[in-house]
Amino acid sequence: MTSALRTPDERFANLPGFPFAPRYVEGLPDFEGLRAHYIDDAPEGAAHTFLCLHGEPTWSYLYRRMIPVFHAAGHRSVAPDLFGFGRSDKPVDDAQYSFDFHRRFMLAFIERMDLTNMTLVVQDWGGLIGLTLPMEMPERFSRLLVMNTMLATGDEPLTGGFLAWRAWVSANPDLDCGKLLARSCRHLSPAEAAAYEAPYPDARYKAGARRFPALVPDRPDAPGAALSRKARDWWTHTWKGETFMAVGSKDPVLGVAVMEKLRGWIRGCPPAYIHPEAGHFAQEWGEDIARRALDHFQTQVPTR
Repeated sequence: MTSALRTPDERFANLPGFPFAPRYVEGLPDFEGLRAHYIDDAPEGAAHTFLCLHGEPTWSYLYRRMIPVFHAAGHRSVAPDLFGFGRSDKPVDDAQYSFDFHRRFMLAFIERMDLTNMTLVVQDWGGLIGLTLPMEMPERFSRLLVMNTMLATGDEPLTGGFLAWRAWVSANPDLDCGKLLARSCRHLSPAEAAAYEAPYPDARYKAGARRFPALVPDRPDAPGAALSRKARDWWTHTWKGETFMAVGSKDPVLGVAVMEKLRGWIRGCPPAYIHPEAGHFAQEWGEDIARRALDHFQTQVPTR
């Protein structure tokens, strides 16, 4: 059985702007003994689901500004915490975390929840993992909302900004996630910034957050690279759904230029909405982005 830590519930008391009741799933195939947390916000009669995937080093709290907009439009939102993040269990062995580990969890989660008629909502590692999912189960996805992310194909050199971030995390294994978010999103209140540090009572809980920067494929044969190239081909040649792209213009690593490259890989992707104030964590400006996405999708539940 995997050795894992579980963040005490009291760490999540009184999170500002986050009224969502915790929900849990256990006993997923290959993840026996691990409990995963997710948000499931569904107004009565909702037929369409927004599957909202977080990245590094955040958790489902990141979507608290977008989910109410989707709810008001009559849509369901499901936002899981990856293992190692948020209220999900946190394996203590850094080596447990891999591209395949996180991807298999997401595939198993979607199957267990039997999610269909979905808009995939992704940013950062939510995209690196999430953009490889629809090709495995295309009948479940009808739309894409993509923000500040990329496919990790391993066939292009990583940027200097990302390499600096990777080196910083390696040198600071007890990274303070709250301070990181506060620096990137200066409009956050101290309590909101602290919510991003809440999952981690001490450095033992941060194995997942430590590992993500090192997992980005940096060569063609790196784990996840071939799969990401396959996904790139699928989005270019096979995707038939609707897409909305939003870019936080102040992102120093996954900003406008990188997202324009990704746009060229997504069949039918219209020009991006470029948010003039948002940075890497675009969801922190999420009310505006969610409304614009719904306007783009004409707020109609698509049929499959």
